Amino acid sequence: MDTGVATNKTFSSAQVKGFWEYLLVARPDEAVYAQVMEEKKFFSAQFKLMAAVKTQPHITVANFMALEPMEETIIRWMHRIISSKKSFRVTLDQYGAFRPHTIYLRVQDHQPFQQLAKELKVVDQYIRGYGCPEMHLITNPHLTIARRLEQTTYSEAVKVYAEKTFHASFDVKELILLRRRHQIDSCKQVNVFGLQP
Repeated sequence: MDTGVATNKTFSSAQVKGFWEYLLVARPDEAVYAQVMEEKKFFSAQFKLMAAVKTQPHITVANFMALEPMEETIIRWMHRIISSKKSFRVTLDQYGAFRPHTIYLRVQDHQPFQQLAKELKVVDQYIRGYGCPEMHLITNPHLTIARRLEQTTYSEAVKVYAEKTFHASFDVKELILLRRRHQIDSCKQVNVFGLQP
C-alpha cells in the first residue's frame, strides 16, 4: 500500500545511506480524514500548492532510521509496547503554525502521545545500539495541513488560518508503521499495531 506521508524530521544523506526511514503514525477515522482532506484541498486551491493534498492526514508518533534486518525485532518491541495501551480519543482543535514553514491542526491532549513516546525510548536504545541515528519521538503531536512552505506563502497562510476554525475528534484504535528509502519516496505499510478497546 503506497501512502503519502510528511514528517517534520529530516535526516542527512550521510545518515540515510544503507538505512530505511520508518514512521509510526496514527490516522484519523474516515469522517475526520475527509474533513482534513477538504482543508488540504482548500489550502492547495488558495495558495496554488499541490503538495498539501499529496500527503495523507496522519499524526506522527515517531520516526527513525534503521537497517532492514532490524525490522523484525523493532516490530516485536513495538507490538509489546503498543498492544498494552488502550485506544484513546484525539481532538483536533484549531490551527497552529511552525515558523517559518508549516500550518497544522492542533491536538488538544498530548498526554497519550507523550506516554507512547516515553515507552518507545527502549526501541530508541535498541536502534542506537546498532549505530543508527537517534529516534525522533513526538513532543508536539499535530496533524500537518501543509509544510515546507516558502516564507511568503507561510506569511499569507498564517493570516488566512488565524481567521479559520476547525474542530473534530476521532478514536485512535491502531498505530501504523511505515517505511521509505528517502524523503521523496512513497511510504509502504510495514505493520499495524492494534490498541486495546
